[in-house]
Amino acid sequence: MKEYKNVHILDHPLIRHKLAIARDKNTKTKQFREIISEIAMLMAYESFKEVPTQVVEVETPLEKTEQTVVKENSIAIVPILRAGLGMVDGILTLFPAAKVGHIGLYRDEETLEPHEYYCKLPTHIDEKVVMVVDPMLATGGSACDAITLLKKRGCKHIKLMSIIAAPVGVEKVAETHPDVDIYVSTLDRCLNENGYILPGLGDAGDRIFGTK
Repeated sequence: MKEYKNVHILDHPLIRHKLAIARDKNTKTKQFREIISEIAMLMAYESFKEVPTQVVEVETPLEKTEQTVVKENSIAIVPILRAGLGMVDGILTLFPAAKVGHIGLYRDEETLEPHEYYCKLPTHIDEKVVMVVDPMLATGGSACDAITLLKKRGCKHIKLMSIIAAPVGVEKVAETHPDVDIYVSTLDRCLNENGYILPGLGDAGDRIFGTK
């Protein structure tokens, strides 16, 4: 795959270990849900290195000192429904004050094209760093549409986090939105004829919510 400056592969032994469990078809719903949340937390640690900060004064038991903290109301998490919901709690573990929006997109089973059916975003989202999350970046259509929707609402600082990606999906988002940083833990081989990532982990939404 072509190299892109805005694509970041977060290859870490802990993520690889947890991803192996998530891929296993014998992993039950409860454990799968926990693993996806844990991977999202590990990825968020790395992908928010450039989080907005501010300097505040705190008083230790010995003296006053200036310290750096995450800027208040600076982060929004926007999962693409429904599978993206499985990543939210892991990120909120690190950023409990982050606002959460939701974008609903469904995929046409024949054309594989995404269609919007729901959008609810935090107020003043255009002033925040927005992390769009979806466990699987397959064709890239849903991610591109979600990012375009956010840009139409004035968002200027957008990131995308997906656990598993197919090269074609990464390329589509990287070329359509070169100003958006893309964070994935691994690049899988390809898509099958139904648009699923191989080797992948199956339908992330079904496995997170136990609907299949």
